[in-house]
Amino acid sequence: MPRLTLLLLASALSLAAAPKPHPDTSTWQPLFAADLADANLKPSSWVWEQGMLVARTRDTLWTKRPYGDFILDLEFKVAAESNSGVFLRSGDPSKVLAALEIQVHESADSALYGEVGSIYNAKAPSRRMARPTGEWNRFTLTCRGSQVSLIFNGEEVYAVDLEDWKEARRNPDGTANKFPIALREFSRRGPIGLQGLHGKAQAPVWYRNLRIRELP
Repeated sequence: MPRLTLLLLASALSLAAAPKPHPDTSTWQPLFAADLADANLKPSSWVWEQGMLVARTRDTLWTKRPYGDFILDLEFKVAAESNSGVFLRSGDPSKVLAALEIQVHESADSALYGEVGSIYNAKAPSRRMARPTGEWNRFTLTCRGSQVSLIFNGEEVYAVDLEDWKEARRNPDGTANKFPIALREFSRRGPIGLQGLHGKAQAPVWYRNLRIRELP
């Protein structure tokens, strides 16, 4: 193989493997206010503690305002047997399966809940990126129309087009899912939510630095 071809191939492989940096969010808007006045929640279900959002119950914390196209950046930390998630653009907050849920839980529970960072029951990340239990992880989630992508701890682990989900209860690769409508039919605008304590014995989960930038 010619030397130039080898160099080009090596360069391409290097670029493919290069980490994808998280954005500078210093000028972005907080997803939730310090007094949670901009949130829909049951009393005492979520609280701020030392700059962290902490769930006290199973109830989901929702933004009052809907979002369409945006980039959401956040950090999370889980305990042993935690189970939570980030709901995107819910069409009906009263129904769990009316929104995409990005999985947040202890990585040891991946066989039960799907890999950390996965779109629940629909798309797994390209590789495991979760840090050990008790350490902080970072998500950068981008939603633009039917396009959804995730940078997880510095690596893009998927970029999908919801238009590829053409059937109810079926993923593009032929595997089954639980959604009663095709993901292409999901709302492209709606509130964002943080799932409460759904792990065994209501194990805790913590979120911090939740910031959002709406896209034109």
